[in-house]
Amino acid sequence: MRPNGWRPRLVALDIDGTVVHAASPPTLRVLAAIDLAARGAEVMLCTGRTVVGVATALDQLAMTRGTTLASNGAVELDTATREVRTVIHFEVGDALSRLRERFPDARFACEHVGVGQRVSAPFPDGVLAGRVTEVGIDRLTAEPSPKLTMYWPGRTPAETRLRAAGLDLPDATVTLDHEMSWVTVVAAGVSKASGLARVSRRLGIDAADVLAVGDGDNDREMLRWAGHGVAMGQAPDTVRADADEVTAPVSDDGLADTLDRWFATTVDRTGRTVRSPDRP
Repeated sequence: MRPNGWRPRLVALDIDGTVVHAASPPTLRVLAAIDLAARGAEVMLCTGRTVVGVATALDQLAMTRGTTLASNGAVELDTATREVRTVIHFEVGDALSRLRERFPDARFACEHVGVGQRVSAPFPDGVLAGRVTEVGIDRLTAEPSPKLTMYWPGRTPAETRLRAAGLDLPDATVTLDHEMSWVTVVAAGVSKASGLARVSRRLGIDAADVLAVGDGDNDREMLRWAGHGVAMGQAPDTVRADADEVTAPVSDDGLADTLDRWFATTVDRTGRTVRSPDRP
């Protein structure tokens, strides 16, 4: 429970399933809510997307200051210049080998920061941002990467989760997607929460003054770490259980509902500015 009069000093937002729904751009109401929040707090994106993939969202939201966390916290970039500040690489060989034992027919991709992805075999069109270079399975381990992605063709997220149960990757952090048969791996100890903690320390903002909003497995640590974590309405039960509250689904502008509670005015779906019902 937040104290009376509490308002976040830092707002951390997942993108897919939170700011945007599927391939659609942010709605007018979500755009307005984020813009208003940015006038009263630091607002940043914390995403599993790569540097290349996050650029579209930054353009759509017209975000021009602060920090953006990409690749589940493994990559930090300057929002204004899009310059990469830090990259946490890891050797993907062990994780790749263990995943192949469980998923011998899976396909794998390693992020090439600022360029795109190196892949073992073709991925579905449009799911990987930037230049996609097919190098074969053996060459994926040629150099470290901030993020390893596994795609299991023809399978469901539920099948992927079942097969991945008990998977032990001691030198890595693993998250599973709830909409695609997709597994993401970054270095051990790396998460949106670890990146957010680093940024918050730099800004002199306590975790208690952070609002985080997300819908996926890769958001769970962030929702637990933040002073107030909000799960989107369509999030899986495991994510909802880690949040302080659950808002409406992304399809119903749940993010705007959340931000409107703490920032004075809002905009309806037609773009008309109105007063928030719980503000004077």
